[in-house]
Amino acid sequence: MLNNLTDTEEGDGGAQSQGDSNPKESSPFINSSDAATEKTQQYDRKNMALFEEEMDTSPMVSSLLSSLANYSNLPQGSKEHEEAENNEAESSRKKPVKAPQLGTLMGVYMPCIQNIFGVILFLRMTWLVGIGGVIGTFIIVFMCCTTTMLTAISMSAIATNGVVPAGGSYYMISRSLGPEFGGAVGICFYLGTTYAGAMYILGAIELLLIYIAPKAAIFPLEGLEGPEAEAALLNNMRVYGTILLTSMATVVFVGVKYVNKLALVFLACVILSILAVYAGVIKTAMDPPVFPVCVLGNRTLVWKSFDVCAKTIETANGTVTTQLWQMFCDSPFLNATCDKYFVANNVTEIQGIPGVTSGILADNLFGNYYEKGDLIARDKMESVEDQDEPLTNANRYVLADITSFFTLLVGIYFPSVTGIMAGSNRSGDLRDAQKSIPIGTIAAITTTSTVYMSSVVLFGACIEGVVLRDKFGEGVHGNLVIGTLAWPSPWVIVIGSFFSTCGAGLQSLTGAPRLMQAIAKDGIVPALRIFGHGKANGEPTWSLLLTACICESGILIASLDSVAPILSMFFLMCYMFVNLACALQTLLRTPNWRPRFKFYHWTLSFLGMSLCLTLMFLCSWYYAIVAMVIAGSIYKYIEFAGAEKEWGDGIRGLSLSAARYALMRLEEGPPHTKNWRPQLLVLVSTDAEQNVEQPRLLSLTNQLKAGKGLTIVGTALGGTFLDNYEQAQRAEQALRKLMETEKVKGFCQVTVSSNLRDATSHLLQASGLGGLKHNAVLVSWPRNWKQGDEHQHWRNFIELVRETTVANLALLVPKNIAAFPSNGERFTEGHIDVWWIVHDGGMLMLLPFLLRQHKVWRKCKMRIFTVAQMDDNSIQMKKDLTTFLYHLRIDAVVEVVEMHDSDISAYTYEKTLVMEQRSQMLKQINLTKNEREREIQSITDSSRGSIRRKNPAAVTTQLSVTEDPPAGSKEEKPEEESKSASSPVSPPAQVQLIHDNTTPASPATPATPLTPGEGAQSPGEQVQMTWTEKCDGEPAKPPGAATPEGIKDIFNMKPEWENLNQFNVRRMHTALRLNEVIVKKSSEAKLVLLNMPGPPRNRTGDENYMEFLEVLTEGLNRVLLVRGGGREVITIYS
Repeated sequence: MLNNLTDTEEGDGGAQSQGDSNPKESSPFINSSDAATEKTQQYDRKNMALFEEEMDTSPMVSSLLSSLANYSNLPQGSKEHEEAENNEAESSRKKPVKAPQLGTLMGVYMPCIQNIFGVILFLRMTWLVGIGGVIGTFIIVFMCCTTTMLTAISMSAIATNGVVPAGGSYYMISRSLGPEFGGAVGICFYLGTTYAGAMYILGAIELLLIYIAPKAAIFPLEGLEGPEAEAALLNNMRVYGTILLTSMATVVFVGVKYVNKLALVFLACVILSILAVYAGVIKTAMDPPVFPVCVLGNRTLVWKSFDVCAKTIETANGTVTTQLWQMFCDSPFLNATCDKYFVANNVTEIQGIPGVTSGILADNLFGNYYEKGDLIARDKMESVEDQDEPLTNANRYVLADITSFFTLLVGIYFPSVTGIMAGSNRSGDLRDAQKSIPIGTIAAITTTSTVYMSSVVLFGACIEGVVLRDKFGEGVHGNLVIGTLAWPSPWVIVIGSFFSTCGAGLQSLTGAPRLMQAIAKDGIVPALRIFGHGKANGEPTWSLLLTACICESGILIASLDSVAPILSMFFLMCYMFVNLACALQTLLRTPNWRPRFKFYHWTLSFLGMSLCLTLMFLCSWYYAIVAMVIAGSIYKYIEFAGAEKEWGDGIRGLSLSAARYALMRLEEGPPHTKNWRPQLLVLVSTDAEQNVEQPRLLSLTNQLKAGKGLTIVGTALGGTFLDNYEQAQRAEQALRKLMETEKVKGFCQVTVSSNLRDATSHLLQASGLGGLKHNAVLVSWPRNWKQGDEHQHWRNFIELVRETTVANLALLVPKNIAAFPSNGERFTEGHIDVWWIVHDGGMLMLLPFLLRQHKVWRKCKMRIFTVAQMDDNSIQMKKDLTTFLYHLRIDAVVEVVEMHDSDISAYTYEKTLVMEQRSQMLKQINLTKNEREREIQSITDSSRGSIRRKNPAAVTTQLSVTEDPPAGSKEEKPEEESKSASSPVSPPAQVQLIHDNTTPASPATPATPLTPGEGAQSPGEQVQMTWTEKCDGEPAKPPGAATPEGIKDIFNMKPEWENLNQFNVRRMHTALRLNEVIVKKSSEAKLVLLNMPGPPRNRTGDENYMEFLEVLTEGLNRVLLVRGGGREVITIYS
């Protein structure tokens, strides 16, 4: 039934929630097709006969839990791969699906570390520190790391709010904000991931051509200056980048498993490289490495074509000029004509890495921003130069290759903190995603942020400023600048960073096509549907081709510094909407918003969203506008041309409180399960003065409204509208006043019709507007329903139950409403007990959660009881139910009560017998007096014949318990009180009290034995007196009690038992058995929630239905009977 909760999210055939226009999650709940195969077994037991007429819509809890035990959270690709294999070889035995086993360390922490540490750290971090200064760069790093940390907090809240199948951030955003936002941001995230692949490839080629194998350049750089040299370098990047991209795409196409196997190798390269840097920093404190930098005046020289940093050297043969002399002079002789600046300034050799204890940090605190082509000069060194003299021999000096400014640095740096989604993207592979994603992601961000911030300070404290500002290490013999700091050799960093960059590129080319495939399979963008297809095992071939083409466009840009801000835009937009989704869900406080990760707040999410927006415009305002235009265009395209989807998104939840536009949106279809909340229609009755008779019903309404939503308080009046208009106005004012007193926010409605039954039916049908309609009805249990003159009330009640069932409305029936707490009361302890007999949508789970949001019930603990039959594994049921509640994010104590099949007791037969006799008597109420007397006489004679033949004394005993109490004890008391008072009585006495069924029993009236004279009366006289008193006002005899001998004979009425309706016997047996265990377990509970069985489908036996419910709830103080509305109201999904 619930083989995989992830695959059907894409429309692969889960059960449809009622009213939804597209396939939803596989449902082990209502209307699940697989449940039909077990219908005959589920209710074929005497203990559950009370619910058997609803077996086609309400599965047994044990069946539901056994299906949940089969749950597996496979990622989409794995599931498709498995299905493809099964389709190819249907005759072969199905291979078992291996459960996800990755923990926090290998499943989240390490992938995040690998994705966050990347090319920027190795190729640009030292340059960023040199240009921006330690302080400026630290601010950039802190701002970016804070943004990702806040985003990770929001993401953790979303990821732990239910099961997140494979799909990562796209899944979370689309399911939280809707298909329009989800599609727009999902495509932006896809483009960001794709351009990240281009950036990693360009970084790998830069390492190869500049630091590893400069001779491999197809377009040689030797002898070229200025724009020509720059163009040659970019062309080399394009050629080699295309070659590397083709190779990587081929590897991904051949088999992604090779990429996954190499991931640990690439991760090891990253970690070793970072450890080498820290080791080098420690070594500089004791023995700084020798990396000299040659400075002419204050200008840094390119140390490539000379060996000694001096103009001349002294030898045995005299003064000899050096290679450096020849670079600036027209001949090697001392009388040669030389560059004026060369002649006027001295050549100085300075230490490129003076060490962490040198105090160089003070010189590197502040930034030095350059225009393109500016000389990289050392501060605090004398330089003699003519400002009017043009720059000559520019290719001999280290020059700035781009114009630098603060916002540019932000755009270049931000990609180095992306990658925080790596853990959530692997959610399908995790053993416990709700635990691993928050811990692993936040730990990874903390680790990487610490490394980044410490590296900013350490680079500034160890390396000379001109070396830091030398992007390509031209002043230190063409070495990678961060490599000069590494120990034991610069090659550790160069080789390690090359492999880690290649690995990151492969990961991007692996992840981006799957993201595009997920978007395409959702069907929200019709133009992209072709990219949902792939190989038989689910590999996204077409998406990989598209990804390679887009990645090639980034490689043709050829500049790492130009590509970085582009992908920064897309990632920042994605992170911004993750924060928006969390903030929106938190502020809306939908009942489904129950994240296991508790350390979030909407203010943090808004701060993260604001930082993302700020960084977007800081990086590049025009790129930010372009990214927003792209996202907006996709949004409008999906809105007008995309497939209609309903994922329970927050925007739809927000539209519930909007005006006409939102109402039109809500007309599109019922809300998703995640947005379901009780929209209550509260039915109250008024007295002759139009005052509400059950004010506590509105107190309960207030306590249930933690889920917000709609509230309509309605009452029905009999008569014509013209004659009763003023009465209706008074009733409406009374309702408004009481709603204001009880702080119930909503609407009131008064309906007038010819009779109360029709008026109530009109309320049920006509309340609400458009999509803003009620989905649940709250009505109190009819008081004193056993009294003969109250028969129309309980008949109206049963018709209301039938109408709510037909209308697919949930029904809440509080019994003994006067005992429910007011809004001012507080329970300091106690339990809310849920007796989950059948699953009818999850109302029994949701209602206690909503009640516990209110201060009245906040201190109460929740307990869930479910019933195990003879062939159920109660231990496994408890384990499965605990797992189910864990996925629902509901904290409750679980207990499985075993109810083994037992023989139907004589007590059950007796109660059923008296119930049927009473039922027949009630049918005679509308007959004339003579007809009534004759009918009752015949009923009595036929039903007592066998007993009279056995023991005449038994007749007296039986009939005595049907008489009314004296008039003095006929005060109106809730039947709940009488039942609770009678519950401790021994079984024979219980028979006597329960059989007194024409008025509520009075526990204050003692049972007295009959005198011989009273026992000599004929049966007809006794019964006639009872009904004459009831209908004609004549006094009745005092009630008598049964003698032990008489009781014994009652329990021997075998001939009468055999004539009973066996269906009623079994239902009575169920009610008695359930009541017995409920009273045993929950007699001290503050509130008991219980499945409410449905009324009989034919109208014969309606009064028996009321008796069954009475027996079921006997001895309980506060009971809330619950019927579901035929759809799911709670889900384990995010």
